[in-house]
Amino acid sequence: MAQGRSEGRAVEPPGENDHGVLPVEVRRLLLASSSPRRAEILTALGIPFEVSPADVDEAFVPGESGRNAARRFARDKAAAGATRHPDDWILAADTLVLIDGAILGKPRDDADAARMLRLLSGREHNVVTAVELRKGAGPAVGAVEESRVAIAPMAEDEIRWYVATGEPRDKAGAYAVQGLGARFVESVTGSFTNVMGLPARTVYRLLREAPDPDLGRLALASSPASLRTSSRPPRRG
Repeated sequence: MAQGRSEGRAVEPPGENDHGVLPVEVRRLLLASSSPRRAEILTALGIPFEVSPADVDEAFVPGESGRNAARRFARDKAAAGATRHPDDWILAADTLVLIDGAILGKPRDDADAARMLRLLSGREHNVVTAVELRKGAGPAVGAVEESRVAIAPMAEDEIRWYVATGEPRDKAGAYAVQGLGARFVESVTGSFTNVMGLPARTVYRLLREAPDPDLGRLALASSPASLRTSSRPPRRG
């Protein structure tokens, strides 16, 4: 199903109409994700963007490493977005949790979320996020970021309570490091925003190093005084 766009960050005049929508020629970056966390990170960075989610098959291939799986999913999302919007730059990402050779994506249901939390309880694991930038049929640029997270021991009543909150349902590894799940996180080594789902420094670096100079300038398009958040949700159509 085709996806619509929703404005994320906008830049103040010159060049903005009365409704806060950027002129077409300025719309350079589409976030191929419906994740509120990824949108929040881009917003915090002051990078103008619009949301255009990409739905792809995220089935794991037997024997595939977590890094390669995340890279493949991000690449497929970027390609899907580029097919729909060939004139725009697409930013796609995929986050996975790795422990004991197992790859944890989003839980299938509450029972699966509880299983993942029991696996992570009292242990350390890795979180990998693959990021990909692509425009049309041109070459893509990307990177993979990895962080280490230590989870405190979780009692069964804590696991049941946390699953019942609903927060684990759409999170890789069944927890949100910036949400209610923070109470169970003992430490994060590496990028915190990577664990949230989008490594901020990596994204900024990719934008600045992109082959399109306009995209590099987009990373510095907004000043703190001129930023304004759009409250409009993603449109689907």
